[in-house]
Amino acid sequence: MTYEIVARPHQQNFIDWAKDKPEVLVLSADLTNSCEVGKWRDTYPERFFSMGMAEQNMMGFAAGLAREGFEPWLHTFSVFLYRRPLDQLQMSIAYPSLKVRLVGFLPGIMTPGGVTHQAIEDIAIMRAIPNMTILEAGDATEAQSVLDVAHAIDGPVYIRMLRGEVSRIFPENEPFLLNTARILSTGTDITLFTSGVMTEEALRAIPLLQERGVSISHLHVSTLKPFTDPRIVAALKTAKHGVITMENHSIVGGLGSAIAEVMAERGIGVPLQRIGLNDTYAHGASQKFLMSEYEIDAAALVKRVETALGRKLSIHETELQEQRSVSLHSSAKAEAL
Repeated sequence: MTYEIVARPHQQNFIDWAKDKPEVLVLSADLTNSCEVGKWRDTYPERFFSMGMAEQNMMGFAAGLAREGFEPWLHTFSVFLYRRPLDQLQMSIAYPSLKVRLVGFLPGIMTPGGVTHQAIEDIAIMRAIPNMTILEAGDATEAQSVLDVAHAIDGPVYIRMLRGEVSRIFPENEPFLLNTARILSTGTDITLFTSGVMTEEALRAIPLLQERGVSISHLHVSTLKPFTDPRIVAALKTAKHGVITMENHSIVGGLGSAIAEVMAERGIGVPLQRIGLNDTYAHGASQKFLMSEYEIDAAALVKRVETALGRKLSIHETELQEQRSVSLHSSAKAEAL
């Protein structure tokens, strides 16, 4: 499993994309370089606003800009877009359904910063907010093409964005499509849904599972709300032995819950296993360590498939395709948080 590694796919792409869109503004909450918009600020200084550590104020400021016809793109870590400023987010932006784009970096456990910096329940909260669209980039292609998708939506959009060194899993000519899952493989034993960085993790195990005769439908889900993609229902109906979800998020309220809702509403009666944080906070450590510690990695997927099939597959952890070691924090110490 060898992918092209793209350094900072958002940084220059966002500058080029915004060139002919004077209505697009950037608001930053004191994490400008850490969210890859320092160069954007230098390129379009008159369209950049540094709000400091004042996310609640930033929400109100963005709402005012949106009401005047601008399109504010808020850049900060995911956790700072919904925890502290939730009231302002709901009442100033979501309730009037304003065109504000919330670009959240370091979603889930992609940071050693510990609980204060880990957005592990963001999808659960954002899914419950009326008018909100939720998108999640899974590779460099999606990190770049999600801009067009968000730009076209008439209402608030929350994006779980990737930064640093990002794999390009999907071809550049196959961009992010709203409410459309990517079908990566088809099969009849197990249906697997993955989102964000969990797709690359799952792909470490899937070839080995297929070699053992496991027939897998694998769908990459990049739109978490709306959640009405007919491809998802079709894939659920083919699963003989069960459905598995993998997400960089709590198993409460995220991708697994969304799939469970669809299964219940459609009367799809096969077992569902949800891989994610099991109703717990994570501590600070490397992403690789945390994924193993909390059993949300490729090895965990193998175990869940074995549970679904009721038999051992004799796949040893050393057989799993080598995990890419991402030096997300090599550029600046501050970016480790």
